[in-house]
Amino acid sequence: MKENLKFAWIASWFALVGQLAFFIGVALFTGNWRFVMCSFMVSMAVGVPSMISTWNAQKKVNTKKVEGA
Repeated sequence: MKENLKFAWIASWFALVGQLAFFIGVALFTGNWRFVMCSFMVSMAVGVPSMISTWNAQKKVNTKKVEGA
């Protein structure tokens, strides 16, 4: 079965960087920088484990390709 991890990578990058970028925009618009502080903690708590999980899944797929070839 073919595994497509493109969506997993997009979701991981959005959780790590996209969410923070969005709240930086909100903070610039409103002038309230607490949005950035709160979103940074959430981005790191959600984004880093999702990146690690996606990276490990990608390594598994790559090793299956090498073994199967």
